[in-house]
Amino acid sequence: MKLFQKLLLAPAALGLMAPVAASASDLASAGGMNSYIQQNDLHNFRVWADQNQVTNVQQFNDVKPTDWAYQALSNLIERYGCVAGYPNGTFKGGQPMTRFEAAALLNACLDRITETTDEIQRLQQDFAKELSVLQGRVGKLEKQVGTLQSTQFSTTTKLEGDTYWTIGAPSFGNTGFSSGNTAANSNGFNNANYGAVTFNYDVRLNLRTSFTGKDLLYTRLRAGNYQQSAFAGSPYSLLALDRAFPGSNNSGFATTNGSFYLDRLYYRFPIGKAFTAAAGPMARNTEFLGTAPFYYTDHAGLDFFQLHGAPGTYNKATGGTFALIWKQPVKKGKPYVTVSTSLVSPGSNASDADGNYITANDNVIRAGGILGAYSADSWLTQVAYVKPQWKAAFAYRYGKCGGDSNYQNRRGSQAAIAAESCSGVNVSSSNFALSWAWQPKKTGTWVPALSLGYGYSAYNQTGVLTTTGSAFQALGATGTGNTTGNIAATQSWTTTLQWSDAFVKGNSAGLGVGQPSFVTALRNGRTPQDGNYAWEWWYKIKMSDQISLTPTFFYLSNPSSAGQTSAGSASNPQGANVFGAFLAAQFKF
Repeated sequence: MKLFQKLLLAPAALGLMAPVAASASDLASAGGMNSYIQQNDLHNFRVWADQNQVTNVQQFNDVKPTDWAYQALSNLIERYGCVAGYPNGTFKGGQPMTRFEAAALLNACLDRITETTDEIQRLQQDFAKELSVLQGRVGKLEKQVGTLQSTQFSTTTKLEGDTYWTIGAPSFGNTGFSSGNTAANSNGFNNANYGAVTFNYDVRLNLRTSFTGKDLLYTRLRAGNYQQSAFAGSPYSLLALDRAFPGSNNSGFATTNGSFYLDRLYYRFPIGKAFTAAAGPMARNTEFLGTAPFYYTDHAGLDFFQLHGAPGTYNKATGGTFALIWKQPVKKGKPYVTVSTSLVSPGSNASDADGNYITANDNVIRAGGILGAYSADSWLTQVAYVKPQWKAAFAYRYGKCGGDSNYQNRRGSQAAIAAESCSGVNVSSSNFALSWAWQPKKTGTWVPALSLGYGYSAYNQTGVLTTTGSAFQALGATGTGNTTGNIAATQSWTTTLQWSDAFVKGNSAGLGVGQPSFVTALRNGRTPQDGNYAWEWWYKIKMSDQISLTPTFFYLSNPSSAGQTSAGSASNPQGANVFGAFLAAQFKF
């Protein structure tokens, strides 16, 4: 054994041996061992120690588990076997010892440790090849860790990237205008203005920072080029894709293609074991639900199918946010109840208490800060019951004027969108949602996950209501009078199917069908002439853990309220329908 190893072991061994050594008088009474030490007869002392060596701490009748050095003595006996007792079975750990006695006992113990080390050296020689391979791997890992540590920009922040590409186009069709209309071929108009094949992208850079391991400071930078694409919602809002980002400023409006903007900024942290709180100047209400209502999550196609059948309730209101989530503490896999609530003010960054309009790219929103007379506040609360195979949820959202009208939040017929606008009247809405979702125990079968959602919105509007005019005018299309204020209620529903591990493990397929928001009640007593349907089909091919390709097809039946009782206009024709397709590619890092 090398000298420095003995020097390192000596203090530890001496510290362990001090309470286990015997006094000179005890050694003398035990066969004259005191004379061995006084005469430096280490050989006879070693023989005596070997004869009285113990193999288990329980062999000592005067050592108890409650003694303060019990564990240390046990480890020394079992690991190195260098503790001797008296022939009468005692240890006498409480008696003093001389420095000479300690040196003799320490020497005997180190000799045993040396023998143990020799055995280890023989094992090292026998497994030298394997140890060399392991040493090389460890060295390589240490080098990689060193490289990562030298290049990381933060010890608390993780950078994630998500790039989404689409290439595709819609195709427009309709029954044509009534005679006498100057635009004789409206489907040609839409195809000429919105039917070109486009290649678009949406890039997200996510910065996830945690200071305690349980909290999250979330910052997202985002850029896209969907501003002139039909997939941003032109000429019908239902054409918009969930990932169709046109570039945005802090109010959520389209501005410039290709520019990076701050898209999210909030801080989320736990309160005890059951609560989670969040706050931030740029967040979205649907990000703070206790659970997602649907099992339709593998692909983000048409934006309408990401709103759980209730666009008026899960409206993606974005802005200054305060949220609180409660989840019932239960063991993993057990049913639980969760309640979440969030207040979002899209105009929270504006100090104009009079609530002047902010207009950008045909989107109108009230300024006015938070919880003011003209604030565009949106308050969403959801209660859900979750089991391993199914879940059910009820949600309610109260929205004030402007809280419904961001370009990403309007998913319905033109008439339903008009109900959410603030043109000349003050609007508030009460929005309700019911959902139920079920998934099979096993994937890779013909049985899909099923999700059902229903939404109802009632509008409380002040101002002069128009009771004259045709039903078409009452729907908020062309005509005179305050037609927006005549809309009392809208409804919507969605049914989705999703197959996990479809045909190939890792791939998935989906189908969605539903009616986006359509007018179901008018204040002037007329029958609403509104109705529309939306379909989408997709198959997601997982190329790797980071890359996927998803071909998607969709069909929109009468995405506008026009055409039921009137010819409409060139871009909003009678009996319009849209068929489209696109290929989506997603890259994550």
